[in-house]
Amino acid sequence: RSSSWRQSASLRASWQDVEATVSPSSLSTTSTPSLPPLCIDSVLDPQPPTYSTTQPTLYRERHGWCPYSERVWLTLEYGNVNYDTVRIDNTGGGRPSYYSGQTPQMRWPDGSIQGESMDLVYELDQRYDLGLQSDNDEVRNAVNEFRNIFPRARPSSRAAYLFQYNGDPLSRSTFEQTLRGVNDLLGKTDGNFFCGDDFTAADIAWAPFLERYRYQLPCLHEELWPDDVFSYQALSDWYAAMELVPAYACRVSGDAASWRKVLNMAGFGNSGFPPEIEANLDTIYKTEDRLARELTRDTAKVLWSRYREGRDYLAETPSKEVALTLVRNRKAIAADALKQASRGSSHLSSLAQDENAIDAALLELADALANDDLDKEFDEKDANLTSDGAMAMARFLDDRICVPRDMGAIPAAYLKVFANNSKPDREQINGA
Repeated sequence: RSSSWRQSASLRASWQDVEATVSPSSLSTTSTPSLPPLCIDSVLDPQPPTYSTTQPTLYRERHGWCPYSERVWLTLEYGNVNYDTVRIDNTGGGRPSYYSGQTPQMRWPDGSIQGESMDLVYELDQRYDLGLQSDNDEVRNAVNEFRNIFPRARPSSRAAYLFQYNGDPLSRSTFEQTLRGVNDLLGKTDGNFFCGDDFTAADIAWAPFLERYRYQLPCLHEELWPDDVFSYQALSDWYAAMELVPAYACRVSGDAASWRKVLNMAGFGNSGFPPEIEANLDTIYKTEDRLARELTRDTAKVLWSRYREGRDYLAETPSKEVALTLVRNRKAIAADALKQASRGSSHLSSLAQDENAIDAALLELADALANDDLDKEFDEKDANLTSDGAMAMARFLDDRICVPRDMGAIPAAYLKVFANNSKPDREQINGA
């Protein structure tokens, strides 16, 4: 069977064909696209970097879990500021010898170091004239209200403001009180953001925490939906407004599946697999699938086009961006798939630890993503995966990726649609 998968993929395309289809250079007839921004994983590359003398370097948490790092990251992306990134491990693993202290931190072009997330947000706004109104008293007051509204809880970057010190989740009534407080604060303005119609530093301050609540609270308490328009109308409107901020929706925001998977990890906020998740899994999986399909609608292509302005190293569409990511990282992905297959991954059992079959399956998936049918809703078209191996690879990657560490929420949604379309039944969604 593995030989038939290789033959199927070879008939469809080669890696060179896929790369030519998704490469940003194929869109330009006059110039060479810029290179992707420098992003160093300090666990894999612990040597001191060569720092830029013209643009800042952001030190942020490695996986995209730290909400305080997300504040600064979102500010940089929103302003389309040129910057480098060094990702730092916050889970007790290896840290480079040149780094100390908490995340986030910024190394400015003059070599000075600055910390504290909102201080960095305000500084970036002033230095680069980002229009975030950080010197506005109303904005500052909305930022400060966070301390009054969010509950006391065990500190955690993986599960912020969710768990008691004994490892159990905070009570439902505590979360509901918090959500009412946020909803009331938002209801005081005429627009959908914290300070009216404009996206400001206040929205950046709140976004990482409300994002996690949106996806993690339903995992801990059944039918507790922070974006429920009937219970929290102003908050629901804010979530909808944030989904239309291109930098947030296309790159910085996590997704429901990744925030649910983070809760499965013991330590750093919770004492193990929260039993509440098991009870709610069917509803949670259906919600994750629905949200992914909504993210691939026409609005996604418009948002991606806006996000891509000034970022010509990106592919033309979110789907092609996933394919481009597979092309650029195919050796590492294939090596990881081979290792996970040897460990008994149920997704990859049919590939039988065959390197050629794994490569062929990955190629077929990349080719299908690269040939996105732009005139049809993505989730309504056939997956275009003809082999069991490619379908298995889609499910494997959907389960393995971490959003936003590996890609943004909108591109990841395209991969999830492929993966879910290829699942024979709902019970297999996100299986190990």
